[in-house]
Amino acid sequence: MYQLCFSLDQFLETYWQKKPTIIKQGFQQFVDPLSPDELAGLTLEEEVDSRFVSNIDGQWIAEHGPFSEEKFAELPETNWSFIVQAANHWHQGAAQLVEPFKGMPNWLFDDVMISFSTKDGGVGPHIDQYDVFIIQGMGRRHWSVGDKDIGQYTETNLSSGLRQIESFDPIIEDVLEPGDILYIPPGFPHCGYALEPSLSYSMGYRSPTEQELVSNFADYVLAHDVGNEHWQQPNLSKQVRYGEISASALDELTEMLTSASDNPDMVGDFMGCMLSQSRHQLNIVPTEQPWSPQELAEHLQTGNDLTKVSGLRVLFHQNDRSKVFINGEVFAVSPSMVACVDSMSDKEVLTIEDTSMEADVLELLCTLLNKGYWFAD
Repeated sequence: MYQLCFSLDQFLETYWQKKPTIIKQGFQQFVDPLSPDELAGLTLEEEVDSRFVSNIDGQWIAEHGPFSEEKFAELPETNWSFIVQAANHWHQGAAQLVEPFKGMPNWLFDDVMISFSTKDGGVGPHIDQYDVFIIQGMGRRHWSVGDKDIGQYTETNLSSGLRQIESFDPIIEDVLEPGDILYIPPGFPHCGYALEPSLSYSMGYRSPTEQELVSNFADYVLAHDVGNEHWQQPNLSKQVRYGEISASALDELTEMLTSASDNPDMVGDFMGCMLSQSRHQLNIVPTEQPWSPQELAEHLQTGNDLTKVSGLRVLFHQNDRSKVFINGEVFAVSPSMVACVDSMSDKEVLTIEDTSMEADVLELLCTLLNKGYWFAD
């Protein structure tokens, strides 16, 4: 089990979305959860989001997987990296890196991105619009971080798909060794390159943009057939100018536009559904033979467990425990189910101790098990 060697409370107060920092030995005696060969194996899989980035003779190239084994047999000794997004969805060891960060909101957590780089490998200088903790695994990597972007940086190499920027003056420059952590808030340019064969683990935290909220809310309103009434004005009066939109009409249309968001229950359901969806594919496989509550009870009573699909989000509202949101769906929660829902959210494995074994709890767990959100060990 991984354990942070610093105060998360103090970190959030001092650094979170304020300034970058390096935490030396944030993990003491850090052990890589996987090997470079295991990571390379993930890039061969169709469902895994992977990339290969090289910088040979000053020419940046980015390719998307899946790759073939022949790809790795042809590579030079230096100046390349391969990267796997959401590695925690596909590798149990990588998923264990999430545990020490569970003091952070689940709905903000995006994924564990893992990169392997040969000497001088990296992705070049760039800016991300999300928070990231970069954990150094095997090897050493040189990092530099610049001042926050306020429009002073110019993008370059757009044709490579890397969205790099031109050089910047570092405010942080250091070498990370195994167990060190580099935290970078949104908008700070950074560049890292390996000094030797190296593994890095990026814990990404990404909030939705206003554009994403508006777009997804519009889709939600359409899907739930809300706001299907037209503007009406029985007291319409003759106007002088044909093309004029009257101030009163504008106010009334604006009110129509905002009225949907004035429904707290609907907005709460929308937020729960949206925020419980992962941006990356999950390893969800529905059961071929549906479970019954009786079969599930027998499974748990004989000492067997239920394991949550890695990366699955189980969310609920602080002020309304009558619902739980899982992978974009909403499920009703009775008072007797709340403790089990807490365990479903907090834990990766459910045992009989996490359930009350009441009928409504078993019914919900059966539904989730049959959907493939949990699987029986």
